[in-house]
Amino acid sequence: MSEFRKVTDGFSVAPQIAIGDLARAAEAGFAMIINNRPDGEAPDQPAGAEIEAAAHAAGLDYAFIPVRGAPTPEQVAAEREVLATAKGPVLAFCRSGTRSIITWSLGEAGAGARSRDELLKLGAAAGYDLKTVLASA
Repeated sequence: MSEFRKVTDGFSVAPQIAIGDLARAAEAGFAMIINNRPDGEAPDQPAGAEIEAAAHAAGLDYAFIPVRGAPTPEQVAAEREVLATAKGPVLAFCRSGTRSIITWSLGEAGAGARSRDELLKLGAAAGYDLKTVLASA
């Protein structure tokens, strides 16, 4: 069972989720799942198609924005676009949650939606150090 880490009222991150976590996410009030983990990174991770099917079965919207290493500007923009259309709180995940919060924070910083200091505090409260990522933000 994966830990859901609240970043804001509308956005949370998690390490790799299991199929069983999707019903729990729906019960917790999430409306959408963003999968930032590319398929095939580890032999024991569920395939994105399995997670998508389980998300839809639980009544959740689903987006697949796989990130390898640092997110590209296109991935950051895609995530911002998906977040803007979400019908409620969003849970994003990858292997550890780090790529998910980095992708989100770069989008927030790039759009001027939140200050660097606010993003650092939100990241730290969720258990992530964003100092290096946001050094130039």
